[in-house]
Order: sequence, then C-alpha cells, then structure tokens
Amino acid sequence: MTGVKEARPRGARRWAIDLRPLGVPAFRRVWLGNGVAMFGFQFTAVAVPVEMFALTGGSLWVGLLGVAGFLPLLIFGLWGGAVADARDRRRVLLAGGALLWVSTLALLVQALLRVGSPVLLLVLVAVQSIAFAITSPARSAILPRLVPVDLVPAASTLNFTTFTATSVFGPLTAGLIFATWRTDVGLPIAYAVDAVLFTVSLWATLRLPAMPAEPDPEGDGTPRKAGLASIVDGFRYLATTPVLLLSFAIDLIAMILAMPRALFPEVAQERFGGGAAVGWLYSAIAIGAMLGGLTSGWIGRLRRQGLTLVLAVVGWGVAIALAGLARQLWLVVLLLGLAGAADLVSSVLRQSMLLIYAPDRMRGRLQGVNTVVVAGGPRLGDLRAGGMAAGFGTGVAWVGGGLASAALAVLLVVAFPALLRYRAAAAASADRD
Repeated sequence: MTGVKEARPRGARRWAIDLRPLGVPAFRRVWLGNGVAMFGFQFTAVAVPVEMFALTGGSLWVGLLGVAGFLPLLIFGLWGGAVADARDRRRVLLAGGALLWVSTLALLVQALLRVGSPVLLLVLVAVQSIAFAITSPARSAILPRLVPVDLVPAASTLNFTTFTATSVFGPLTAGLIFATWRTDVGLPIAYAVDAVLFTVSLWATLRLPAMPAEPDPEGDGTPRKAGLASIVDGFRYLATTPVLLLSFAIDLIAMILAMPRALFPEVAQERFGGGAAVGWLYSAIAIGAMLGGLTSGWIGRLRRQGLTLVLAVVGWGVAIALAGLARQLWLVVLLLGLAGAADLVSSVLRQSMLLIYAPDRMRGRLQGVNTVVVAGGPRLGDLRAGGMAAGFGTGVAWVGGGLASAALAVLLVVAFPALLRYRAAAAASADRD
C-alpha cells in the first residue's frame, strides 16, 4: 500500500470530491476496472427488465426479478463474506468474476436465439446474483489494504460516485439503444456491451497482488475456515455494535419500501410514451448521486454522522414519494435525482463506519452482511413495488412506499436512538485543520 501525504487545498476540500486515493496505483487500477465494468453492467440492468416486460406485459414479472436476485444474495452473500476472510481475496474476485462473465454471455446467447423464456431470465439473473454475492464482500474488504486508513472515506466516496456516474450514462445509453432499434435487436447489443467491458475488470483483478487471509487470533494462527461457524462469528461481532445494526436496518427500510425501479418500464410506457424515457428513469437516481458525490468534500468533516444518515434516509423517502406524484418527465427526474443525492450520503457514511471500525479479519463477513442489505434490499423493493402495482396500481406502489419509508425511519430512530447519538471520532480533529 502506498501512502499519499499531500494535503488538499483548504478551499477545495470544503466541497470537491477527494481524489488523493487515485495516487495509489493499485487502487487506481481497481477503480478504473470496476468503473468500466459497472458502466457495462448498466446495459444489462436495463435490458433484463425491458426484456421481461416485453415477454410478459406486466410489472409483476419484472418484480420477480427481484426475488431471483435476492435469494442467492441472501445465501451466497453471507458465505462469500466468510470466504473473503478465509481465502486469498484476489482469487475469490477472479473466480466470482469468471462466473459473472459467463452468465452475461448466456444472456447474450438467449437474446440472439430469441428463446423468449421468462423463467430462463430469472435463472440467469440468479446466477449473476450468485457471482455478485461472491465477489462483492472481497471487493469491498480489500479497500483498507489498498489505501491508508485516513483515505478510506475518500476512496469509498470515489467508488460510490463512479458507480453512480456509470448508473447515469449506462442507462441513458441503453435507452438510446432501445429508442433506435427494436427491442429484439437492442437486447443482444446491450448484453454484448456488458460482456466486452467486463473484461477490463478481470484485467485489473489480475494485476492485484496476493491478499491472503489474516490468521484467526483465537485459533491456531491460521485463517478461520469459511463455514457456518465463521458466519455466526460475524453476526456475533455485529451484534455488539448496535450503531451498525441500526444503519443496516434503516437502509433496508429505505430500499424495500421506497425503491421504485420495478415500476419504471410500465410508468415510462404509460405516462411518457416509452422510448428513451425508460433510460431517464433508470438514470435519474444515479444522476443525483453522482452530483452529490462530486460535491462530497464536506462529508469527511461531519461529526454528527448518525444524525446525517437518518436525515438522508428520510429525505430519500420524501423525494421518492414526490417523484411518484409528478407527471412531467423532467420533474420526476429532478426529484429522483434529489433522492439519489441523499442515498449517496447515506451509503458513504454507512460504508465508512463499517470499514474503519471493523478489524481486517472480520471485514469480509461484515461486508457479506452489507452485500445482502445493499443489494438484497432493492431487490426485495422490486418485489414489493411489482406486487403492489399489480394489486393497487403504480401510483400507490410508488407514492405510498416513499411515505412509509420516511415514517418508519423516523419511528426506528426514536425507538432506538443510538444511531442519532453516533459521532465520528475523527471528525473533531478534521474540523480543526
């Protein structure tokens, strides 16, 4: 790991994103590879629900994609975290990345052959979810090994901002594809782009040094085995940190109750006439998160991180509800963008807390739990939104979910105020710089 000691200019650090982690070559390569791969993945993220809606004509099947994605995450996310603490994390990333690449190629083949099977789509989404669950804990856990600990929040912000930037331009480009070509032509193009760009991530992973697991201090000096006991040990550690538990709970509330993306294909078609509108809807949240990340210099100086996290989650729910009431596309995009900026703040704060205060030997397992929460929550949100839309309409599913999310977040922290009281230990010294 290479130290980066240059101080940021006082004026710039008040608002601009901190780029110092890019001075570390290993982090820079991983950041570039992941960024390119994430841009490609956005094509698949749009194409799969578009294909499912085209095959079935209903948002319920689109919502079932959330189930197909969540169940593997629930099982393999926890196991993947245990593996990341017991095996060389570079090898874990390579194995999971290969599986993810093969599943994307399978999506491409079924689109080229025009198989037209909703069940096959669900299966392939499940395989992709397994691969993601294996790689995600290891990818997050290696961060403190790549950069100095004082740059972990800045590196996390860079990762989140890059992801959101790709989530802007990827769906917009995918929307142009479907606006230019028929769905049966656009689908294989979208899947092919994803498959090609993912090879950059595999290259970046190959360039990483070996990252063997740290020994278990309570054992015989060797790393703990990746089994049920290891997973239970991770939960036992998590149970001793109520602030982290509450941060996970409030994020689940936000994602399950207020994530509206399963409704985007239907709303784009019925409210805005289809075409590129679906791309704007899928990009809107990421647009706000990207802008929030680019002006995120203030996050590192926060002392009342717990309170800020709660306000961000409540703001997310309110903005989502208002977006569901809007009838102009530009206004929906604007309000979803505000929700995305709030989500960026909450994501950075939760990830920084987790990486800084957890010991390296536990980071994989805790990131496994984080994977289930972060990636599984929105997928359960897809199921919730699709089911409510089928029964009560898209308006109730969208607006009602946002309002319920904000209300329950407030009730949670009133009943368990530990998160509200949480303060960053390092923020006080940062404020005096």
